[in-house]
Amino acid sequence: MKLKARRSSVHASIDMTPMLDVVFQLIIFFLVSTTFAVLPGLKLNLPESTTAESTSNLGITISADKKGGIWFNDKPVSYKTLEAELAAFDTKKIKRKDFPVTIEADSDVTNGTIVRLFDAVRKGGFSMVSLRTTERKQ
Repeated sequence: MKLKARRSSVHASIDMTPMLDVVFQLIIFFLVSTTFAVLPGLKLNLPESTTAESTSNLGITISADKKGGIWFNDKPVSYKTLEAELAAFDTKKIKRKDFPVTIEADSDVTNGTIVRLFDAVRKGGFSMVSLRTTERKQ
């Protein structure tokens, strides 16, 4: 009787499931932990400055365009509703005078408009106000 020799074959495989689990968890971690800058979707031609400094995007952003439109963060407002929005804004346990407010206005906006915005901010009890500009290339 003739016996056939059995060949044992080795089938190697790589299980990709644990690696995919780790990759998906990393993606979720970075999406959740990333902070996104909330800026209004306005196209403004900001004035240039050689002494411009970087500031935080946290806080309130008030925008004014050359057509007379005013935005409180990303919400269009008028001067009267701007004062109401500032008065009703919750600063989350930070003193109003220490809460940052950024005013960004098109370079064609008049000085009177900027002064009215400053007045509304001061009436709301805020005193940390900065003007947003772009850096001038020398």
